[in-house]
Amino acid sequence: MNRLQRKSKRPSQPGTVFGMASFEMIEDILVCLANDNENTLERLSEHAGSFKQPKVIEMVFLLSEHWSQDNSTKYQAVELLDRFLILHVEELYKSSAKGLNSMEVKTWDSIKAEICDMFLLHLASCIQITSKLHFHYNIINNHMILQFLRSAGYSYKKEDIVRSELRVLTTLHFSINIHSPFTYIEMLLEVLGYNGSSLKMVDVQDMCVKVLDLVYLLRTPMYEAVLKASVDLSTPTSLQRSKFLPVKEDQMLLATGVISASTFIINRDLWNEVLKHLSNITGITVSSVFDMCSAILKHCVGKTALSNS
Repeated sequence: MNRLQRKSKRPSQPGTVFGMASFEMIEDILVCLANDNENTLERLSEHAGSFKQPKVIEMVFLLSEHWSQDNSTKYQAVELLDRFLILHVEELYKSSAKGLNSMEVKTWDSIKAEICDMFLLHLASCIQITSKLHFHYNIINNHMILQFLRSAGYSYKKEDIVRSELRVLTTLHFSINIHSPFTYIEMLLEVLGYNGSSLKMVDVQDMCVKVLDLVYLLRTPMYEAVLKASVDLSTPTSLQRSKFLPVKEDQMLLATGVISASTFIINRDLWNEVLKHLSNITGITVSSVFDMCSAILKHCVGKTALSNS
């Protein structure tokens, strides 16, 4: 596969400005986000997170950077891709199973091969869709995707790109405004700022991006460690793993863990204070925030000895 040429200079991106919205507005948004998070966890697919693999996430991150997208796009694209592919594969599997007696039906092996062949195209479509959701000054157009795919050795046409985007949209029933942990991080930082934290929220946000990148890439070993610690077993059972799935997909919990870990890195003196603030804001117990923070620090920066006082 030909290497993509890295852009020599990325256009500057507008940063987040904290403290501009009223507290009442921030509070309403946070309540809505909390409700959305709970509703998502209640309707969670048993296959949730199946496509959040390190190499997939790395590709999303690298392409987002190549196309000069901001952080909100790359995280949302990962979530969108995972949700789309789960539904897409389920639909194809069901259609294959229903047509077992038909001579024209494709075998499941051939369908899996097609899914693999179309994977990169669908991945690019998910990034393109999320770039449009954020009203970017640099929306990813079909020509940009076509150029990338051809550099990767594919011979797609612009019609294929349009069809892929439509496939993603229809499979998700146009419910594409899917939140990512970064959305929760930004809102929680807003509330922390209004609560009088002496931390500089822009600095915390910058560190949160670095930490969240690592969390996504180290997702499997990090949550595996959290699971083993929670059940106190080196080899958790299948039932324990299935019950743990909502923890892995709890974006509010992850956001508190990322913020507290970032605070620990920036200013350890304020860490316990922020830990308690996050618990009060979200209703998540201090011990749960602490456990998530500990796992993140251990896998991201090697810190293992935290004191929850």
